[in-house]
Amino acid sequence: MTELSERLIKKAFAKAYKEAQKAYEADEVPVGASILYNQKIIAAERNRIREKKDPSAHAELLAIQTAAQKIKNERLSDCILFSTLEPCIMCTGASVLARLRAVYFLAYEDKLPALRIAAELSGLNHKLIYYYYPIEEFNSSKLLKDFFFSKRR
Repeated sequence: MTELSERLIKKAFAKAYKEAQKAYEADEVPVGASILYNQKIIAAERNRIREKKDPSAHAELLAIQTAAQKIKNERLSDCILFSTLEPCIMCTGASVLARLRAVYFLAYEDKLPALRIAAELSGLNHKLIYYYYPIEEFNSSKLLKDFFFSKRR
């Protein structure tokens, strides 16, 4: 796979952020994800935990499932995940098992930085590469803060 252009990175994040906004509007935790394969977005999902009544219906996991179906392969080694938030333990595990080429995210998960922890583990059969890539126009941290602030009022 060739190097990613700034334009393609922004396009993938724009799609993920649009999904996060849809999640916000649906009263879901506003997280969105997209997956690139051969320079094209092949999956875009948002959190659907409340909608599906399924605690595992995270944006990243749903995007991984969609991408695997699209390319008809459980190994996504030529795919790159873009998420508006650093993936949780479950989604990080799915990223490792899917053998994603890389994971990009807009906002840190400070309470439990699962992706950063997993990337440092030496016993994994797949080295997970991640990139924190904040883009001002996609302020995922603010979207999350606004969502949780509205819940606490």
